[in-house]
Amino acid sequence: MTKKSLNIEYIEKVFLESSQLIKNSSYLSSDIIECADIIIKSLKKGKKIILFGNGGSAADAQHIAAEFVSRFNLERKSIAAIALTTDTSIITSIGNDYSFNMIFSRQCESIVSKNDIVIGISTSGNSLNVLNGLKTSKKNGAKIIGLLGNNGGKIKSIVDNPIIIKSKSTARIQEVHRIVSHLICDLVEKEWRRITND
Repeated sequence: MTKKSLNIEYIEKVFLESSQLIKNSSYLSSDIIECADIIIKSLKKGKKIILFGNGGSAADAQHIAAEFVSRFNLERKSIAAIALTTDTSIITSIGNDYSFNMIFSRQCESIVSKNDIVIGISTSGNSLNVLNGLKTSKKNGAKIIGLLGNNGGKIKSIVDNPIIIKSKSTARIQEVHRIVSHLICDLVEKEWRRITND
């Protein structure tokens, strides 16, 4: 086989793997609806959404926050959301003065309040800084959602609403996380517009 045909075969294999995992993740429908419902309940109390993760999951946290604050599909009132991965001065000062494992927990200590929604994203389910941030958020009385992979890892046991993608491939997990987060944004946005337009 030529190099081109081998590459085509590989690309087709990846598309198939990704689409199969997406198709097989429809069992998460009830969990997605429940997450959207608790977010709406929190927003109705004047609370906010806080998100964080590492690497690609940090980018996903920022992406989701942007969809909430700006808009997803509909014109509606802005939704209070913040990703804790955007302020390099805060992240580097905490990393330098304390440790990398505290970059989220230190921020959550001051920002998270009772009935806020905190979304921690970890494809392994074991990211220590995410785990620490969620523990601090729980102490502060927040409702915790985990976007996780593998078997949910250590984080699964401390979150209120785990959404676990059953895969060991980081890339495939991230792909499904994006679909899940888009669905949550979509459901929240529709209900938020209905509530705030009344």
